[in-house]
Amino acid sequence: MHQPTHDYLVHLEWNHGRIGQLSSPELETFIECATPPEFPHGVPGIWSPEHLFTAAVSSCLMTTFLAVAEHSNLKFEKFSCKASGLLAKVDGKWMMTEIHLYPELILSPEEKEERGLKVLEKSEKACLISHSIKSEIKLFPKVLHYALN
Repeated sequence: MHQPTHDYLVHLEWNHGRIGQLSSPELETFIECATPPEFPHGVPGIWSPEHLFTAAVSSCLMTTFLAVAEHSNLKFEKFSCKASGLLAKVDGKWMMTEIHLYPELILSPEEKEERGLKVLEKSEKACLISHSIKSEIKLFPKVLHYALN
């Protein structure tokens, strides 16, 4: 049986210097991107490929978590995730070697922390972007209960 495939169209147009603009015919917004400031002629304050790579892993965790949580009937109040991507030289070539994910999940009062943690871990293992890259993914979850103030 033939499995369906999906295409995601992206267009990049160079503006000037080390800055370009990402767009997609499928989306209304664009993203300016540039060489990061750590490299020659890099530009501070603009999304770099390294930021976008890290964001792809983090946003995949979120979207996968939302699907797994819905399927599991996990009740939660808030999900957020900080992420850091480590760029290092390996065998003389630069690569993103690790992505550290710091999801924070605030559960509804009736939920158990262990269940929230299990759903987060299952979500990280199911993330299709994580499956598609060489970088090591490390999860540092924090699960709390919603506190009434």
